[in-house]
Amino acid sequence: MEPRALLQQMFEAAVASARPQECIPKHLPAPPAGKTVVIGAGKASAAMARAFEEAWQGEIAAGLVVTRYGYEVPCRRIEIVSAAHPVPDLAGCAAAARMLELVRGLKPEDLVICLISGGGSALLPLPLPGVTLAQKQELSRQLLNCGASISEINCVRRHLSAIKGGRLAAACHPARVITLAISDVPGDSPADIASGPTVADATTCADALAIVRRYGISLPGHLQEILLSGAGESVKPGDPRLQEEDYRLVATPQRALEAAAQVAAGHGVAAQILSDRIEGEARDVGKVMAGVALQVARRSQPFAPPCVLLSGGETTVTVRGSGRGGRNVEFLLSVGIALNGADGIHALAADTDGVDGREEIAGAYLSPDSLQRGWQLGINPKLSLDDNDGHGFFQALGDSLVTGPTFTNVNDFRAVLII
Repeated sequence: MEPRALLQQMFEAAVASARPQECIPKHLPAPPAGKTVVIGAGKASAAMARAFEEAWQGEIAAGLVVTRYGYEVPCRRIEIVSAAHPVPDLAGCAAAARMLELVRGLKPEDLVICLISGGGSALLPLPLPGVTLAQKQELSRQLLNCGASISEINCVRRHLSAIKGGRLAAACHPARVITLAISDVPGDSPADIASGPTVADATTCADALAIVRRYGISLPGHLQEILLSGAGESVKPGDPRLQEEDYRLVATPQRALEAAAQVAAGHGVAAQILSDRIEGEARDVGKVMAGVALQVARRSQPFAPPCVLLSGGETTVTVRGSGRGGRNVEFLLSVGIALNGADGIHALAADTDGVDGREEIAGAYLSPDSLQRGWQLGINPKLSLDDNDGHGFFQALGDSLVTGPTFTNVNDFRAVLII
């Protein structure tokens, strides 16, 4: 099979393995003695709601799920609300407030099903009293551009939120809460998936303040006071309101990589899963991955070609130029520059939700002649990388990968094929 077609087929298999209709039915509990309420947030949450409706054998008393604009999936019994991502908007705030009201006053015999996926942090942006939406929006922009990891970003978010960090589950008490989650974070930490609205949080306001200071984030005085005073403390482990909480991971980056590996094996290509939780600056990760690929190609170490190096996780981009960012295209451009046209090495990197950075582009494809074709178009690859303009580079080549909404999200998918 042609290298580009094989890489794309592997990516499609990774995405398919995490689609809600495939993974939700396997994790449903028995219907409760009381009523069932369905809530949720994330890029996959509307599709998760549809999958839940189709598989659920009991009644649904009420339901409200918030997803990203363009990711709506019609449901019969669960209301779907749309809001902005990655920078939150008023629609997300209103939906979060309504969600808290929906779960208040429940009884021990009632069941709350919470459908959580990547993107839920921005889609449930309800701030603490005294914090405005405009301040949350500005904070989001700074956090997204400063190079902080997703764990660090979500730590700050949890401590300025009225719904994250276990607060949503606490509002459901004394009902039983079962969270069905699609992981989009390295290590699959429940506290980091959508900033953990239904799980206890071991981090503190002091941790959040240290992150703010580490990256030079500018905070208004009263936001700093919230963190300094501990007024933004999240729900901690051992809190009795979370005793009935049950967290179930229904799809993960590792399972997606395993699905891609099966496709490669079917075409006689050995798949080597390096890690499902690689983090760091995308351009630095790209240099390292290129070095490994060259060692494979030239010395058959640590693997012999033909093989494909698979990895997942979430890298970061510290945006210093005027480009549009995008961690997967930044990774790929860095790989291409380090390979410098090495024969027989192809790569694909994309976000499984179909959006790399703020662009409606999943990622891109890199071939041995990508840099040469860029030069022929008058584009300097190194200047593009310096300008954080990976999207501009690959779009000019016609090598962007555009999927549209995938209705799931198990983070980044990276495949480097050595033939």
